[in-house]
Amino acid sequence: MTGQLVVHQAGPSVSVQDLGRPGNLAFGLSPGGAADRLAHIEGAVLLGQGLDCASLEMAGFGGEFELTADGCIALTGAPMITKLDGQPLVWNASHSVLAGQRLSIGSVTAGMYGYLHIAGGIDAPAFLGSRAAHLASGIGALLRAGDELPLGAADGSGRAGMKITVADRFSGGVVRVLPSVQTALFPAETLARFEATDFAPTSRRNRQGVQMHFDGAPFAAGAQLTILSENMIAGDIQMTGVGEPFVLLPECQTTGGYPRIATVIPDDLPKVAQASPATPIRFVFVTHEAALKAHRPPERYRLDVRATLQPLIRDPRNIPDLLGYQLISGAITGWE
Repeated sequence: MTGQLVVHQAGPSVSVQDLGRPGNLAFGLSPGGAADRLAHIEGAVLLGQGLDCASLEMAGFGGEFELTADGCIALTGAPMITKLDGQPLVWNASHSVLAGQRLSIGSVTAGMYGYLHIAGGIDAPAFLGSRAAHLASGIGALLRAGDELPLGAADGSGRAGMKITVADRFSGGVVRVLPSVQTALFPAETLARFEATDFAPTSRRNRQGVQMHFDGAPFAAGAQLTILSENMIAGDIQMTGVGEPFVLLPECQTTGGYPRIATVIPDDLPKVAQASPATPIRFVFVTHEAALKAHRPPERYRLDVRATLQPLIRDPRNIPDLLGYQLISGAITGWE
C-alpha cells in the first residue's frame, strides 16, 4: 500500500515515533522513540513488518484520520475508544481500512499512550537514522489538523483480522529497578523506605519524565549538593532538591546533577510511562543478574508476541476445545 494518512483532527500530543535513535548521548541527544517500546513492537507483529516502521503515538487522546488508499492498520498500547465509520474496532488487533473511511480514535480507557500503526509505516523524513519526533530537541513536531503523512509500501506479509495477547502494562504494580550511580549516597534506611513506599504518577509529565507522588518525608542523599552533572539515561529516578522522585522517559535530558536513587530496568519502563495519574507503583531493587534474565531485546519480544498471534474471529474447525464453549445461552418461547 502507498498513499497518505490525512489528519483531520489530532489530540494535544500526537507524534510520529519508532524505536528512536540510540548512540547519540555524546552529542547531547537522548534516544527518544516510543514511550511504550513494547506497543511499537506489537504493532509490527500484527502487520508483519519491520521494527523500523514508524507509527503514530497518541497521548491520552487520538484524533480523526483517513487513508487515501486501501490499507491495513493495527492498534496497540493504551486502549482508546476507536471507531471506523462509526463501527467500533478491537484493540491489540489489525483491521482493513478502505480509502476515504474515517478512523476516529478518542480518549484512553486505561493507560496513557496508544499507537496507530499502518501497513508500510509512516514514511516521514529520517534524521540520524530515525523518523521519531524528538520534541525536546526540536526534531519533528506534534501533528495537527491538515497534516498529510506519506506512507511506505506494504510488503503484503501482514493481514487484517489478527489479534495478539499482551500483558497488562496499565495497572501499575511492581516496577523493578537497579542501583544507580548515586544509590550508595542514600542511607540504608532511606533505601528501605523507598522500596516500602507506594508511589503514583502525577499529572506533571511529558515525554521527558514523570513526577511521582508519595506520602511521607522527602528522600535525600548525603552530600547531594556536591554531585557534579553527568550523563543520564531513560529509566533513571532523580531525586530533586526537595526530595521528590522523577522517572526519566525516552526524551530525557542527557546530563543532570540531581542524585539518582535507582534506575528502572528497560523492560519495566513502559509500565511507568503507561501509568496514568494515581496509578499505584512500588519500586523494588533487583540484581543485575535478575535484570539480564528478565530482559527481552526487541527481536526476542517480537518472537514472544508473534507466538500469541491468532485470527480475530476464530475458525470453529480450528478450536480443539470447541465443545467446552457455551455456544447457546438462555431460552425463548419462539414467539419473539
